[in-house]
Amino acid sequence: APQRGKPFRRADFFCSLLRTVAAGYEAISRLISPHAVMNLGWLAAAGTISFIGNEVVAVLRIRVGREINSAALIADGYHARTDGLTSLAVVAGALGVWLGFPLADRIVGLGITIAIFGIVWQSARSVLTWMLDGVEPGLVGDIEHTAAHVPGTGKVVEAKARWLGHKLHVEVVLALDVGLLLAEANAVSARLQAELFAHIPALSVANIRFAQPSSGQSHAPDPFRVSGRIASGLLQIVDTELGERFESRVSRHAEAMQAEVAIQREDGRVDRLSLLPVDGNHHRLRSAVAPAEPHEFDATLLLAAQGAEEVLAFRMVEPHHAHA
Repeated sequence: APQRGKPFRRADFFCSLLRTVAAGYEAISRLISPHAVMNLGWLAAAGTISFIGNEVVAVLRIRVGREINSAALIADGYHARTDGLTSLAVVAGALGVWLGFPLADRIVGLGITIAIFGIVWQSARSVLTWMLDGVEPGLVGDIEHTAAHVPGTGKVVEAKARWLGHKLHVEVVLALDVGLLLAEANAVSARLQAELFAHIPALSVANIRFAQPSSGQSHAPDPFRVSGRIASGLLQIVDTELGERFESRVSRHAEAMQAEVAIQREDGRVDRLSLLPVDGNHHRLRSAVAPAEPHEFDATLLLAAQGAEEVLAFRMVEPHHAHA
């Protein structure tokens, strides 16, 4: 069922409110000025048929409305339920009158008016939320739950959702593993988008963003972008569970590539740190020991593969030194 516009939702709400006021007024007026109720059998039969029909329609509309996230259709379901409760009040009142309680019709009508007002209040909250482009309280939790079950999403930093007209917009911010390649990060984003569209039928736009990764070191030098014939990627000093290490995230590399960082110290020494695959991942290389302090030096990245060699020079400077 298509979603209807906000003017229709407001009209549905006011119709229910008017029905509630009318039912309450009629019940009170009957208490003040009672008169005999006639044709109790036909009255009860009509009320029963009306209640069953309205309840079937209400259950169907509410169920489908929740499945497609249509506030308008859910409101229609609640309106059908109010009509059914009104019919049920007629049956209860007729039964009371038949048992010898003339005021039963008026008292039951007043009680049902209070119950209908509760349903109108619930519908009003939903309509007001949609008028303000808000979403149902559990929707953000559903988004976070969906993201948590998509492989590779890491931590959900933030999840937001709002209605813009008839379109539901969702934005999710993920904190991914710093060793994840760009292609893998894009694959994670695509998988999460697919899951969100599968679990939220009314979803129109899903924006997936990635939080700025932190190296864990406020004084870590800026990374060196590797771009050569043998490999391309990023070389940086990162903080691991074993301490600081040189790490290279490689997006492209030649077969059987070997990598080594040679650091030229001021006293003429050369520190050589071999970069080895992390857990067998040849796209993520790391040194076995930490680069010595200070992290301000000239260095070269030595790459070798299939008899070819490449030397890429770079310089690392700690941020506070660069600022000075």
